[in-house]
Amino acid sequence: MAQAPVRIVLVDDHEMVLQGLKSMLTPFRGRIRVVGQATTAEDAVGVVAGLDPDIVLCDVRLQGASGLDLCKRLLQVDPVRKVVLLSVYDDEQYLFQALRAGAAGYLLKQITGEELVTQLERVHSGERVIDTALAGRAVETAARLASGEFWPGARQGLTHRESEVLSFMVTGMSNRGIARRLVVGEETVKSHLRAIYRKLEVSDRAGAVAVALREGIYR
Repeated sequence: MAQAPVRIVLVDDHEMVLQGLKSMLTPFRGRIRVVGQATTAEDAVGVVAGLDPDIVLCDVRLQGASGLDLCKRLLQVDPVRKVVLLSVYDDEQYLFQALRAGAAGYLLKQITGEELVTQLERVHSGERVIDTALAGRAVETAARLASGEFWPGARQGLTHRESEVLSFMVTGMSNRGIARRLVVGEETVKSHLRAIYRKLEVSDRAGAVAVALREGIYR
């Protein structure tokens, strides 16, 4: 008896990406079936509850939310829910954040259709999958973290640049001052701040500084 296709729900805030994923998976309809889609985290919660897919394939970045937050939310409702995060970010710190959120996989968007289908089938069978481009670096990073050899904030999931921004925040430097110091635009600094707030689970600058001091990231 032929095995039933893996039923998946796609979540991405760009309609073009959703259409591209469906087109990529169409040749494999005997193995993978897209049963639903959503463009926001709120819609995704309802769609997943109604369709009960085998896997939720979700972008890491969503408008007004993050795939990491959605992953945690879905797992709070159903702890055995399988969520695979799809991202353009090949930074192992995002991978660690995904694994801490309970994701069953972290794959990069440059993946081919055949590779994506194979990885989703592995997840369906109970495996946890990591994009091969990241796996080796992640092992090395984990080993360095375990030995205490890394930049401040790495254990909290901050990238090296985010750690730099946080260190300047602790000294009281303004966004403009940080931008000048790092030779970047203020919008880039604001983007780093949003990532820092999300990873430290705070809502503002004061909260981030408080965590940095409490956790001994900076003194």
